[in-house]
Formats: sequence, C-alpha cells, structure tokens
Amino acid sequence: MKNFNLLTKKNSPNIFQTGAALTLAALINASAQAQTSPSPKTYTCYRTEKSIAIDGRMNEHSWKKAAWTSSFVDIEGDKKPLPLQETRVKMLWDDQYLYIAAQIEEEHIWAYQDKKDQIVYLENDFEVFIDPDGDTENYYELEINAINNTFDLFLPKPYRKGGKAQLKWDIKGLKSAVSVIGTVNNAKDKDKRWILEIAIPFESLSTENVKPVIPADGSEWRINFSRVNWQHEIGEDGRYKRKRNAETGKIIPEYNWVWSPQGIINMHYPEYWGKLVFSGSKAGKIKEVTTAQN
Repeated sequence: MKNFNLLTKKNSPNIFQTGAALTLAALINASAQAQTSPSPKTYTCYRTEKSIAIDGRMNEHSWKKAAWTSSFVDIEGDKKPLPLQETRVKMLWDDQYLYIAAQIEEEHIWAYQDKKDQIVYLENDFEVFIDPDGDTENYYELEINAINNTFDLFLPKPYRKGGKAQLKWDIKGLKSAVSVIGTVNNAKDKDKRWILEIAIPFESLSTENVKPVIPADGSEWRINFSRVNWQHEIGEDGRYKRKRNAETGKIIPEYNWVWSPQGIINMHYPEYWGKLVFSGSKAGKIKEVTTAQN
C-alpha cells in the first residue's frame, strides 16, 4: 500500500499544488488512465454450505468447491513481468460475512510488526480493498501480514480527490487467521507458503454516515487484492529487512502484485478494481470472467 504514504505525505495537494493546477492534472491523468486501464476481472461468489471456521486451514467443503481466482499479476498489468511468486484468492459468503481465503507462495516468510494498525505494508503483506456500492467513494481497506497483524482504514474518497484516511476506523467483528507452511522470521531455511482466512461482517463495512450494504443474489461490488512484496536482506542481528540499493543506499521499491490489474502503481482508483458478483446458489463450480469496464 505504498500509495498511502505517497499520496498523504509526498504528494499532498495542500503543500505542492494549487487548485487550478490540481484540477488540470487530474483531468489529464484521468484521461490517460481511461485509455490504459485494463478491463476488470470478475469473480462469482457463492454461498457457503455451512459456517466457516476461521483457522487458516480452509478445510470446509465449501472452500474445496470454490474456485481460485487467476494468479496475481503486476499492478501495471501486461507491461510488467509476471510475479516471482504465486498468489491466489477464493471467496464465499453467507448472511453475515464475506469470507476471503488467500494462498501466498513465499520462500522467505517474515513479519515483525505485531501491533494493531502499524503500517504493515512497510513489510510484506496482503491487502483487501472493498467498495460495496461501486460508486468509487466510501471504501474500505484491510492489510494483514504473516503473523496475522491487521491494519484497517476507511476512505470517504480517493486521496487524489482530497480523501483522508480514517485510521481510527476498525472492522468490528473481523475474524482472521494465518497458517504457515514453513517458518516465520527464520532466514536459515526456505518456506513454501502462508494461507490467510478472513471473515468480514457486512454490517461492519459502515461508518456514522455510511450505511452497510448487505448483498443479495446478483449484487455486484468492486473489490481488489494486493500483495506487497519487498526484496530483502539479512541484518547483522539475523533479522530480515528491506534490501537497499548498494550504490544509492535507498530501499529498493517493492513489488505490487494484484488480482485485477490497475494499469498504474496506485490501488486508490476504485474504478479499476475487479468485480465481485454474489450468487444465491451454494458453492460449486465458479467461472471467472473478464468483462468490459462500465
């Protein structure tokens, strides 16, 4: 989620841009993006057969019936190489929750930030972006790392439109769990993957001024997923850390791998997110399709 740092600090319009320049830049940028943004992917989300135990194991029959999304790609799409390691997602729902499971291939699983609402994207993480009514405003973000530490926030509108992240907002009733095939924070071995399970209460996707959107058969939300992955090196203390350029001393930029490509290194264009279609049918064979953008 590098864009949170960039757009709230380095590119703050209150500091660097006048109103007229910002308006012109926004129009030019929007026009360029409209021409280059990839078509959003679509995932049909089926109902669970029984309740889901959030334990990071995905043992339920409904999970076995639900199909994986296509493997994640670079955030910019086809113009960039495919990710070095695979990431896939499944989704289910019932009357109370949206269930998300992610399988994250990782040879070196590491995470040190263990306090709620730390900026976990400064290490490797998995991120969820949800806009329930698809109006590109009033959307939600959740970030989780390999030790199941969470960072969540609400945005009334994108940063480029003057939105300010509400960091005190929380997903009330959130359930999450991580299982690891390998070890965490052990640089002496190679790991395989970590599996993440999440249950997001529909009622929790709300604020004092925004009512929750409860899905029904045929409802369509906008959603996307991002995986932030940093090149790493091992410090003298044996801990993982972000790798620095040997010549400049600067931290090497992270990889941003996503489900539905944005066409730009910025997750905060909700209009480019994928589509989540809710089905009233029980979990079964799911076909993922790519549709033209509205």
